[in-house]
Amino acid sequence: MQSRAHIYKHPIHPMLVVFPIGLWVFSFVCDIVALNSSEDALFWSDMSFYTMLGGVIGALAAAVPGFIDYLGLKDRRLKQVATTHMVLNLVIVAIYVFNLGLRMNRSVTSFQPVVLVSAIALVLLVISGWLGGSLVYVHGVAVEGDRTDVDRKDRAA
Repeated sequence: MQSRAHIYKHPIHPMLVVFPIGLWVFSFVCDIVALNSSEDALFWSDMSFYTMLGGVIGALAAAVPGFIDYLGLKDRRLKQVATTHMVLNLVIVAIYVFNLGLRMNRSVTSFQPVVLVSAIALVLLVISGWLGGSLVYVHGVAVEGDRTDVDRKDRAA
């Protein structure tokens, strides 16, 4: 099934998801560096905040073509996997927005709770990414051509 949101037959959603994923992973790395640094902790904490914010913005941008592709799904089983993927992504964005709020309000007495919140969001991100990869590589979503023949050959081998 070809993606509904594409540029010259290239799906847009997979092009955009790399940005929030990379920014959120880097944000977590910055948090770890901030925890282990006494001199530059403020710099790394700020870097984590801004990369996290960039990740949220990037995720919202990636959600638009992702939702357009979601609306084009007809198969019930695929729709269930895609719904789980979408709901997890919405939860992840909500966790990061909550995390940003904690950091902005400085209501956190220790830096460790926000790092824990980021770690939880990253675990969910891995699960959601696995589901998204399954949609593309196993079920052929947003891939031009019919995957059913390929799947039958794989099962027969």
